[in-house]
Amino acid sequence: MAQIILGKTGLKIEKNGFGALPIQRASFDETKEIVQKAYANGINFYDTARAYTDSEEKLNYAFEGFNEKYPRESIIIATKTQGENRKDIEKDIKVSLDNLGTDYIDLYQIHNPSFCPTEGDGSGAYDALFDLYDEGIIRHIGFTSHKAELAMEAIESGLYETIQFPFSYLTGPKELAIVEMARANNVGFIAMKAMSGGLIGSSKAAYAYINSFDNVVPIWGVQRMSELDEFLSYMKDEPALDNELEEIIKNEREELQGDFCRGCGYCMPCPEGIEIFQCARMSLWIRRFPSAPSLTPESQEKMKKIEECTECRQCVSRCPYELDIPELLKKNYEDYKKILSGEIKVD
Repeated sequence: MAQIILGKTGLKIEKNGFGALPIQRASFDETKEIVQKAYANGINFYDTARAYTDSEEKLNYAFEGFNEKYPRESIIIATKTQGENRKDIEKDIKVSLDNLGTDYIDLYQIHNPSFCPTEGDGSGAYDALFDLYDEGIIRHIGFTSHKAELAMEAIESGLYETIQFPFSYLTGPKELAIVEMARANNVGFIAMKAMSGGLIGSSKAAYAYINSFDNVVPIWGVQRMSELDEFLSYMKDEPALDNELEEIIKNEREELQGDFCRGCGYCMPCPEGIEIFQCARMSLWIRRFPSAPSLTPESQEKMKKIEECTECRQCVSRCPYELDIPELLKKNYEDYKKILSGEIKVD
């Protein structure tokens, strides 16, 4: 298994991290089984967030509150705060420490903020982070974003030791530039959305592509044992980025080029109750994966909610990719209706 030093943090971690967002959808006992197997197979970096409902608590449960079998110092925990001022950050850190059952956080990241906090900027956000660092409550400070300009600003500021940003073989020159900027500034690069929110069909191709970057740490989102087993198999017998995998990547890039929903969920909530991050990707799901789960009565009801869209465009203002979401929803709904009627045939 490969290990990497995470930028200027000096943290030595297994090159493949555990993304704990999806365990929100698993039970406590299911999570425990998955996380303990990940740990037993060398994964020592676990990324969660205050915003991921019970994810922090489930990690604590999985590691049994830390003990001789799961010593705290052997587990590198990264969590996040959505706070953009001192009061909210200080509130979040207390909850996270309690949820995780620890008295310190290895990497504390400001979570997709609307600006890049800096020292003395008036918000108090970075000053709060630095004070927590000075007190030893957090060991390292990181930044996460879905916006390239903010990610670059954070790297250039010299204030953040890591950057977490969407990165997969579907991303383009701008994202590659951020990876290289992070390398040049010795900032650890943590890749979220390495499976592009589930749209990438080949985990093997995704793994081989990301693994070709020696300064990128993917956090693979896992909610099922079968998913973990896939990535563990690649860690033990690393796939090469050969002609076969390059062809898969080429074909998927062609199919998914242009505007598509990455499923980040930052557009939510919708005032009309539309599950945007699912409905805006439904057409892609149906074409790329078995269609039956997307054609159930429940899925049909979700898609029908699109008819209630008032085009208030609140979702557009929140979307980090600046997508025209109402238009994307309309296109998906029209396509979906044609599939239901049999006008468009799918597998």
